[in-house]
Amino acid sequence: MNFGTTEIILIVAVLFLLFGASRLPQLAKSIGQSRKAFKDGMREAEEEAEREAKEKQITSNTAAPQINAMSDEALVEEMRRRTEAKQA
Repeated sequence: MNFGTTEIILIVAVLFLLFGASRLPQLAKSIGQSRKAFKDGMREAEEEAEREAKEKQITSNTAAPQINAMSDEALVEEMRRRTEAKQA
């Protein structure tokens, strides 16, 4: 959204008429604080999602033992455990 000089002047004039000169600085400050809070919330949500993805990747990588290092009995038990986990 690119606003030209005319549009900005028109918007400021409308705001001036609606809110008056005394409330405009307070309104601008409130808008700035809201924008900052929104950006902070978005950043925190992204960091949380990245953290959860890393934790999920770590648990999925460490949860499964290596098949070629398992005995036949352990392999059968692991297959049984995974089958039960899928059915649950």
